[in-house]
Amino acid sequence: MEASDANSNAAGAVSAMAAMLFFSLNDVFIKFLSDAYPLHEVVLARSVIGMITFFIFILPFTGGLKTLKTYRLEMHLLRGSCVVFANTCFFIGLASMPLADAVAIFFVSPLLITIFSIVFLRETVGPRRWSATIIGLIGVLIIVRPGTSSFQIVYLLPIMAAVGYALLHILTRRIGGTESAATMTFYIQITFIVVSLSIGIGVGDGRFDDGSNASLTFLLRAWQVPELGHIWILVLLGVTSTGGGFLISYAYRRSEAAFVAPFEYVAMIMAIIWGYLIFNELPDAASWLGMILIIASGLYMVFRDIQLRPNLTGNRPKLRR
Repeated sequence: MEASDANSNAAGAVSAMAAMLFFSLNDVFIKFLSDAYPLHEVVLARSVIGMITFFIFILPFTGGLKTLKTYRLEMHLLRGSCVVFANTCFFIGLASMPLADAVAIFFVSPLLITIFSIVFLRETVGPRRWSATIIGLIGVLIIVRPGTSSFQIVYLLPIMAAVGYALLHILTRRIGGTESAATMTFYIQITFIVVSLSIGIGVGDGRFDDGSNASLTFLLRAWQVPELGHIWILVLLGVTSTGGGFLISYAYRRSEAAFVAPFEYVAMIMAIIWGYLIFNELPDAASWLGMILIIASGLYMVFRDIQLRPNLTGNRPKLRR
């Protein structure tokens, strides 16, 4: 493997793990606020603060206002729609289920990214990587437990979120050659602001909230003025959301999608830690088994890739296992 390829993949891996730290904190803050405010009011506050963060800390160091110019607006809007869908499904699910379980189920997304990278990006994945992907999917099924008395329909929401998230990053990979991470971050935030304002205007009076379900209440609760003590949480939401969005866009722009995806599993470890320390939640035995399979499959993909790549020389094709 050429040095430039190794550097690109290393940068992508580090950026992805840093993004997962930011996103895991974002999950904690939103779960904490889920019994007090409607989702899209929180998202709007997060996005406005995130946009301020972007203009102060990111845009001046990434080319200035000229960075915002794009000839691929439709692709940015499509990415924005994917991430809004993913966030909505994941966060309303988070209101009704343990943090670690929601994150673990959501981690079907890196496996979907591997599959989608074959279908849409024509990247090559070998039989060993396919086997690891299947093992990871089995891990997700163990946690969800379809067909048993433990199954709850809310557990499908993180899976739906995972589909949107995987499509988001395939689109990131598709336009990464011409669009910078800063450009992609800006248009994601714009999409969030437009969608959240539209939902606030349409259903922000709470008339559709009957209080029968925690997830639906989180989605449809009436908008209200935030308490003073919650302002700092909303600020941190904006900072971590923008920082995570920039870093993950950078990761998938610099590296192959199937290589970066497994590094996102660090978020699962963080979710277990935050869930225990903040919400006094611990996964049950089946969830632990599912998480172990998911993490093991992801780590195998990474180690197999590292094992094979030093043997690649000259113009030989890159192998994916």
